[in-house]
Amino acid sequence: MGTLYVVGTPIGNLEDITLRAIRVLREVALIAAEDTRETRKLLARYDITTPVTSYFEHNKLTKLDYLLDFARTSDLAIVSDAGMPGISDPGYELIRAAIAAGLPVVPVPGPSAMLTALAVSGLPTDQFVYLGFLPRRPGDRRRALAEVAGERRTLVAFESPHRLVESLTDALAVLGDRRVALARELTKVFEEVRRGTVSELIRHLVAAPPRGEYTLVIEGAPPAPLAPEEEVERRLAELTAAGVPAKEAVARVSLATGRPRREVYRLLLAGRKYDKI
Repeated sequence: MGTLYVVGTPIGNLEDITLRAIRVLREVALIAAEDTRETRKLLARYDITTPVTSYFEHNKLTKLDYLLDFARTSDLAIVSDAGMPGISDPGYELIRAAIAAGLPVVPVPGPSAMLTALAVSGLPTDQFVYLGFLPRRPGDRRRALAEVAGERRTLVAFESPHRLVESLTDALAVLGDRRVALARELTKVFEEVRRGTVSELIRHLVAAPPRGEYTLVIEGAPPAPLAPEEEVERRLAELTAAGVPAKEAVARVSLATGRPRREVYRLLLAGRKYDKI
């Protein structure tokens, strides 16, 4: 039985490949590559002579059975042009098929444009939502942004240079004038990270048309304004009058109003005596 290795490759600077990735690419029997020309540049840099076959968006289904059969008896590596296969790149279908067939699937981590941009964005990194590539059509793109308009976590997306201004304009209309970081050509010669509000970056890009590959990191939604105490008291009174247990009433009202549970509990006790919640 062979093993399918999911190998991360540099997102620009070829020096960012790991020692493990070099070893695996040398030892497998075949490399399935999104773009064989780009992959061969990487292989030549590190004197790797393993055979390469194409596996990209338009042949990933027709090539699936061949690669799966190959992996049943020999080790196979899958690589994309840059970053991790399967993350907004071909690979998901093959990985899923290999798992279903009971084959070992082993990740070989490498650089990620998404995480690299997030790390240097200056925006919160403890939690984030990855949106992949934003939809091409304006209506679809605005609907996609509307779905995450209330998301408190940082948003990360990819966008092409010729749609970047349109996408930021849609973001301004749907999300508001939030802080954003535009990471361009990460790890490459013309690497740049520009930070500011959405409107500031739109003005910059209109004056200096965008070039290269972009990762957008957008600030999450601001906290919702807290409901006044009168509303909290009203909701508590309605729930308790309906027979809702005090503990559940506090939890519901806290969630609905944004008030911490301890504050809701205090208001509950102020309005009605409970021995225990």
